[in-house]
Amino acid sequence: MSMQKQPEDYEYVLPKLYMLHAKEGTKETDSYLVLKRMIDIIFSALGLLVLLPLFVVVAVLIKLEDPKGKVFFRQNRVGKDEKQFPMYKFRSMVSNAEELKKNLLAHNEVSGAMFKIKNDPRITRTGRFLRKTSIDELPQLWNVLIGHMSLVGPRPPLPDEVAEYTEYDKQRLTVTPGCTGYWQVHARNSVGFDEMVQLDLTYIHMRSTMLDLKIIAKTGLMLLGSKDAY
Repeated sequence: MSMQKQPEDYEYVLPKLYMLHAKEGTKETDSYLVLKRMIDIIFSALGLLVLLPLFVVVAVLIKLEDPKGKVFFRQNRVGKDEKQFPMYKFRSMVSNAEELKKNLLAHNEVSGAMFKIKNDPRITRTGRFLRKTSIDELPQLWNVLIGHMSLVGPRPPLPDEVAEYTEYDKQRLTVTPGCTGYWQVHARNSVGFDEMVQLDLTYIHMRSTMLDLKIIAKTGLMLLGSKDAY
């Protein structure tokens, strides 16, 4: 079993004390925000159009395995400035997954205000493939198109996770959440919650159009051979 990576393994993680004041230096220019939104709209619209045949195939597979369940999973997430919005995924779990979650909390494999189990018994056979390839996340392109999310940014947390946030942790909610981000391409599930927050705040402090494009490109490469998604 591989050892969990520590914050000091990442040269790009800024010191925690410095991060507390990072918000003062993260006022993006209007041009960056406008260009970021233009990239979001163009990429998400093209993605939805090109991936439409795949969406149909995935919908059929989900329904064949569990005809009673819905194709899409809708879940409230917390976005910029702590505003909630409905985030969409392809359903990868049994239809009563949320009801079963309370019985699995003791088996959480991620530290801090997150919940993940590598061999989650609620995941369907189709869902395991969708998660392995990250196809289950593709409906979030709709969230990007309508402005709830961006292609790149901190992942949007659940309301009950945010309830456990410190004021320091809440700094990751000062920007629009993303489908992928700095944390995902550098560490994914190999670090705990505190390290994830530091990576997200590093991105917020450093973000630029070039960095966003690099993260999008690296995410595409990761999707071809991901082994850490669950």
